[in-house]
Amino acid sequence: GAAAAAAMSGYGVEERAGPHSPEYRLFFKDAAGRYISPFHDIPIYADAGKNVFNMVVEVPRWTNAKMEIATKEPLNPIKQDVKKGKLRFVANVFPHKGYIWNYGAIPQTWEDPGHKDENTGCCGDNDPIDVCEIGSKVCSRGEVIKVKVLGTLALIDEGETDWKVIAINVEDPEADSYNDIEDVRRMKPGYLEATVDWFRRYKVPDGKPENQFAFNGEFKGKDFALDVIKGTHEHWKALITKKTDGGEINCTNLTVSDSPFCCSQDCAKATVCAAPPCTAANPIPPEVDKWFYYQKN
Repeated sequence: GAAAAAAMSGYGVEERAGPHSPEYRLFFKDAAGRYISPFHDIPIYADAGKNVFNMVVEVPRWTNAKMEIATKEPLNPIKQDVKKGKLRFVANVFPHKGYIWNYGAIPQTWEDPGHKDENTGCCGDNDPIDVCEIGSKVCSRGEVIKVKVLGTLALIDEGETDWKVIAINVEDPEADSYNDIEDVRRMKPGYLEATVDWFRRYKVPDGKPENQFAFNGEFKGKDFALDVIKGTHEHWKALITKKTDGGEINCTNLTVSDSPFCCSQDCAKATVCAAPPCTAANPIPPEVDKWFYYQKN
């Protein structure tokens, strides 16, 4: 499962408590078995010269549990989001089932809430930049994959800029055929439209309004997406070197040499050991399988 897949990337994972419980945490290790932060210690680039990025998979395709890097906790493990005291699962909005891509984040990026994006006029959402990976393999939670960036969508989520980067796993058998956003339109007709539809409507079953987009819901291409990612990497650098006040963001890391937040492996180990031991997964509530149908506006 997750451990085997993670090992292939040179990274490992360690689960604490039970999946689908509020205490569940998935911690990350490097190839040598040392604990690290997936937010700060996994490099942004797998191959800078070829614009190949690392991606941390938070949510495997077709699943509903809203798993995310815990940006405010030491070592930034993956945990399940909690809203109003309840574990969060995204609704299935017909015809979608859960997330329709492998969903995750690019490490060493940060959408600074104190920075107004010149493209969208909105500030960042305080998280690493999000990625929708469109390859055919369903990844596992905590897997670190190498992706090729193809474009981006600018979601405005409750007034915040929330970039969604479209990318493909370099291991995908068809990866060579994808070099820009138009290739997605050509090779996977309907997928980009489905992606906009998904983001527009996924919160409606929770009683929220439809989400809005910058640029009229148009996708921007690869070069634009690369510029956006590079900007969020600069914001992360300012965060990790304390040039920007990150507020509640936890910057504990083990590898960033010029960071005042660097900690020892013993300190990292203590963080993991303080979490409850791994137990069996809790069952997913049956209502998570419900399908929501409603008229498109």
